[in-house]
Amino acid sequence: MIGNTIWLALGLLVIASLIPGQKKSRYYLAGLGWGVFAVYWMSLSPYFYSIGDYVNVVLTLAAAFVSVFIGYTFVRHDKTIPLKINGIDIMTSLFMVTTASAIGGISYFIFSEIPEMNRWLISTVTDQTFWLASALGVTVTRIDWNLLAVNGYRVEIILACTAIESIALFLGLIVSTRAPFKRLASAFLISVPVIYVLNLLRNVFIVNAYGMLWFGDPETSFYVAHTVIAKAGSLIALFVIAYAVLKILPEIINMIDGLMNLIGGIFKNAG
Repeated sequence: MIGNTIWLALGLLVIASLIPGQKKSRYYLAGLGWGVFAVYWMSLSPYFYSIGDYVNVVLTLAAAFVSVFIGYTFVRHDKTIPLKINGIDIMTSLFMVTTASAIGGISYFIFSEIPEMNRWLISTVTDQTFWLASALGVTVTRIDWNLLAVNGYRVEIILACTAIESIALFLGLIVSTRAPFKRLASAFLISVPVIYVLNLLRNVFIVNAYGMLWFGDPETSFYVAHTVIAKAGSLIALFVIAYAVLKILPEIINMIDGLMNLIGGIFKNAG
């Protein structure tokens, strides 16, 4: 049941994004979609609480709150919500957020929720990690569809090792932006393919550092390679890529400003 909730939410957001003009149905469908999205995020909190993952409990509840807030804004847009704040069209910004969430969500959940797609993506990344490692002179063994080994030490490739979260995020932002095709294509080329290739290099580094015990014993080598160096490198790379994308598509900054101005304006009025 919960698995169907996310598809219902994304479907409503897609339909709302595709409806042209200022039709009331567009606003209500968007509001309903965000409401269903909130139900999905809230449904995840009990699971994370049961396993003691309190960070994700907070994150999922925060995502649910933001979803309810955006949904409410759409439903009440012609009654209590100002159309412009500081010269920025709030509804334009929110529809960009809606489209970005729909495209990004579909791009991610199609691989996380559909077993066949999940296996295909992980297997493909495992194949390409194996090929790249071999090309770079690493003595690596392919053990299974999602298992690689160096020096007898095995590493399992999971969905998080495919960079699909970051790819889906940038894809959603780019597709939601109204800009000339040349700029959209440039933003895509410096983000999605670059993230994918850098992630393969990241996988090769982790597998080799772990297998060859670069940082001491196996546990320490994996921790330093995966949790310290690779994560720090990923954050730096994503920051640089995000900066480049924002330079090419400043419309995304306007979208963020619109959302922040809306939140700030409502809290100001509440006060």
